[in-house]
Amino acid sequence: MKRVEIEVRGKQLILETGKFAKQADGAVLAQYGDTVVLATAVADKNPKEGLDFFPLTVDYQEKAYAAGKIPGGFFKREGRPSEKEILTSRLIDRPIRPLFEKGFYCETQCIVNVLSYGDENIADILGIISMSASLTISDIPFKAPVSVVRIGRIAGSFVINPDLREVEECDLNLVVAGSEDAVIMVEGEAQEISEPDLLEALDVAHREIKRLCAVQQELRALAGREKRMVTPPVVNENLAKSVRDVSLDKIKMAITIPDKLRRQNTLDEILKETIERLNTPEKDLTREIMDIFHETEKDLVRGMIIHENRRADGR
Repeated sequence: MKRVEIEVRGKQLILETGKFAKQADGAVLAQYGDTVVLATAVADKNPKEGLDFFPLTVDYQEKAYAAGKIPGGFFKREGRPSEKEILTSRLIDRPIRPLFEKGFYCETQCIVNVLSYGDENIADILGIISMSASLTISDIPFKAPVSVVRIGRIAGSFVINPDLREVEECDLNLVVAGSEDAVIMVEGEAQEISEPDLLEALDVAHREIKRLCAVQQELRALAGREKRMVTPPVVNENLAKSVRDVSLDKIKMAITIPDKLRRQNTLDEILKETIERLNTPEKDLTREIMDIFHETEKDLVRGMIIHENRRADGR
């Protein structure tokens, strides 16, 4: 069994592997105070043919036994996932999905089980950290560890991972996920916070995230497996140039349409025209054209936001 730990707000955050779920590609038990979660990651050895997306499934499971309770009343059993479990599954999915290697199309399942729920209000945070750690030590082609913190503000002071009591006093409550290099996801709420204060909160959160990513790298050094080889998709540069020549100016005009439905319908029409014009009877290039088209659209929208300070709908 391999174990690493780091101090966060006076308590030890512990990551262990090698004791539970040994048949999984990666499994990590995370503990902080009285909260304990087990994250397991398994990926098929063979890629699924004909997929144009990464088949990733993330499930967060928080059963009543984690809080020492037995379901009572009319329903004696636990049925479908609760709203919190669904939202937390999405919270875990968002920061890890972009970090898988391009061209990896093997069906992958990530499951986080809450074994013990304490009053630290950190089960969802531990879920992301432990899942990232399990992917980092596994042979699944995952680029780099990702970590997350909840950051609150009480009486003008920032608090990392506020507990259930402290959250009630916070006028800022953010969940910030990131890698050692950048912030990947921000979710939360605040009561009329200024932009400088929000940027300071993100900076404080990212400093803590870097520490948590470093401890995952330590675990990888102790228990990591060699990553699988993935052949990245090869972009046909001639086709990419043709797609941009045909559609670039039309996409630029379409992404400025204020109405969302009309904007999307216009983009769909442009894509359909592009496929009809560039597809060949000898070889079906629909998938390649769609990938290039959507990448071009993404770059244009991102460039408009960064350089012109304008969103896709003109705001």
